[in-house]
Amino acid sequence: MKSIGAIILTCIINVSFGQNLIGAWEWIETGEEGQNTRGVVTFTKDYQAAAWFDEETGDFIKTNGGTWKLNGNTMTEVAEFNSEDQDKVGMEVSFDIEWDGPDKMRIVGMETWASRVDAGEPGKLAGAWLITGRMRNGDVQSVDILRPRKTMKILSGTRFQWIAYNTETKQFMGTGGGTYTTTEGKYTENIEFFSRDNTRVGASLEFNYELKAGDWQHSGNNSRGEPMFEVWSLRK
Repeated sequence: MKSIGAIILTCIINVSFGQNLIGAWEWIETGEEGQNTRGVVTFTKDYQAAAWFDEETGDFIKTNGGTWKLNGNTMTEVAEFNSEDQDKVGMEVSFDIEWDGPDKMRIVGMETWASRVDAGEPGKLAGAWLITGRMRNGDVQSVDILRPRKTMKILSGTRFQWIAYNTETKQFMGTGGGTYTTTEGKYTENIEFFSRDNTRVGASLEFNYELKAGDWQHSGNNSRGEPMFEVWSLRK
């Protein structure tokens, strides 16, 4: 039986750790035939996104995400997208999480522990971003940030994931992700999964990036080799 002091200390540790989900976490699930599924979730201040893909091939399996908040050790999420079940979009779910030190956590009742990848550093672009402008025919055209059709890019300090979806129709259109770096004005993505075209897994793409008045200006060639210029704004 635990002593009163040990119980109090555990509670203090859990509350302290529970306030520090910001960043990226990952875990491995092993299937009945021995195949490993890799899961990754990224938490920013108000938004989160999780993705599952084959650890060996990068084959995309599923993704979901939306808003989140933590009250003690109880997590409450409202889904904005769900590639597996669009009927869950808009639903609020709550569950308890438990901790094993500051860098391991899991949902109570599940066997798999998630390990911290980073706490929002060292990359310079950690946050949840919506595309708000793109180059068309030589002009930068604005994109309405309030429209239901969204393209979000969510980044921790080392990982990124983009997701295209519609909160009104609940349609999921696509996603991709992996690791990234920001060095001397260069933003480099290393693709680990891509729902629309698995042949792009393993590719590295380098872009120019600049932060202007809080917006992320992004230029270079996309995964099809086509020139692009985009403006991204942090979600409020």
